[in-house]
Amino acid sequence: MPHNSTGSAAKAGSTIDRSPTPPGDVAAAPQVNTDPDRWTIGRLLGWTSDFLKKKGSDSPRLDAEVLLAHALKWPRVKLYTHYEEAIGETDRSAFRDLVRRRAEGAPVAYLVGRKEFYALAFTVTPAVLIPRADSEFVVLEFLELMKDVADPRAVDVGAGSGCLALACASRHPNVAFTAIDISREALLIAARNAEALKLADRVTFRQGNLLEPVANDEPFDAIISNPPYITTSELESLDRGVRDFEPLIALDGGPDGLRVIEPLIDSARPLLKPRGRLILEIGSSQNEPVRRLFDRFGEYELAPTIHDHAGRPRVIRATRRK
Repeated sequence: MPHNSTGSAAKAGSTIDRSPTPPGDVAAAPQVNTDPDRWTIGRLLGWTSDFLKKKGSDSPRLDAEVLLAHALKWPRVKLYTHYEEAIGETDRSAFRDLVRRRAEGAPVAYLVGRKEFYALAFTVTPAVLIPRADSEFVVLEFLELMKDVADPRAVDVGAGSGCLALACASRHPNVAFTAIDISREALLIAARNAEALKLADRVTFRQGNLLEPVANDEPFDAIISNPPYITTSELESLDRGVRDFEPLIALDGGPDGLRVIEPLIDSARPLLKPRGRLILEIGSSQNEPVRRLFDRFGEYELAPTIHDHAGRPRVIRATRRK
């Protein structure tokens, strides 16, 4: 980041860079000889993109744009038509703080407090897992399997932000969801999202472990889940933004990654109607182990595994036998 002068070695008559301090690492910044009063949007984005790239961001330009738009309280698209607009010190200071925290590993979604999923905006905090595009395969499969069910009743286990249940409810006008999470803090965020999306009348929330909160309910048409499936030994190898900031309880699947999946498959059996569906997101290495679990219980008919856009196993679907 540029300093405000070239130091005591500057001689009389020489050009002294008095550029305002941009966001980021002061020691890392280059000297910039431009108009000292014009940190424009274009200039801020260019400098910050380079800075975040050096800090290991895999999407530095996007990160810079999202953070600057948030600091300015603008829609991101507005940046593209205001590249030459100068940004004042108050907004630069807010942006500088966001960039610093991003460089330290904090996920952009937590810094701005929101994440898009299935074309819907979700509030997120460190109490919930950040929604990811891979989980949209669960939503797509639910909608396909329930399209001919007039008034389905469904459960989302490990609701987090509520993204799965709420995305499904946004596209199926008659579904009634019960969303379960063991974390009270996560459920508060999910309920807030339900209100914002005007879906609170069709998605209700219960606190508890796995399917225990609905153990005495009538059987359901579908149970969906994005359970924790990362093996404990793999946690340390995760990107630091995931490992150090996202909730461990939503990530750690135990020594084999199946600590939650196995009891979930077991407890779902009596809570599914005959021909009811269980839809699970899995890790890319878990296809065969999870399919063997379903076979062991003997009450499920397995469908072919759904693969994501990268060709990795992503969603396993099973139907309860009659």
